[in-house]
Amino acid sequence: MFTGIITDVGTIVALEQAGDLRARIQTGYDTARIDMGASIASDGVCLTVVDLGPDWYDVQISAETVSKTNLSGWRVGRRVNLERALKVGDELGGHIVSGHVDGVAEVVSLTEEGDSTRVRLRAPAALARFIAPKGSVALNGTSLTVNEVDGAEFGINFIPHTKTVTTWGDVAVGDAVNLEIDTLARYVARLAEAG
Repeated sequence: MFTGIITDVGTIVALEQAGDLRARIQTGYDTARIDMGASIASDGVCLTVVDLGPDWYDVQISAETVSKTNLSGWRVGRRVNLERALKVGDELGGHIVSGHVDGVAEVVSLTEEGDSTRVRLRAPAALARFIAPKGSVALNGTSLTVNEVDGAEFGINFIPHTKTVTTWGDVAVGDAVNLEIDTLARYVARLAEAG
């Protein structure tokens, strides 16, 4: 489990396709304090650490994960949002995030509003019904509040701090973004279907 509060921005330094995709991610985390098999959300995708070095860790990514996320677009040099798994007693500053991406949204517009940036995204039709104004979503692993919803499109506002400490300062129209809908929204919708 994660909170959607990004604690490091890593850089992909190697990619290898050998059966599954293997990625090496350079990090500011103290890798001596990361266990083999630990889960680290990388752009919102819960990935398992399979090797470690002094300032990097490797993850192995299945074809299923690649097909359901934006990881097919990963390239050497790309910056990625990172979050270590939640520990008992940690502050829960965002919302409960599983790291199990539901689909990929597309950035359709960027508008500067004062010091903030409003980003409008288009969700896959099957997921749009789970997104509500003032509800939560995780986008590339970042816990965010939805401002407005219009059909399959929804808007998010990024303050300067978020753009500085995550990869959101690099966002561009057309970008594919990992989308995880709020767990509570998923269960409420399921209960409404059963009722």
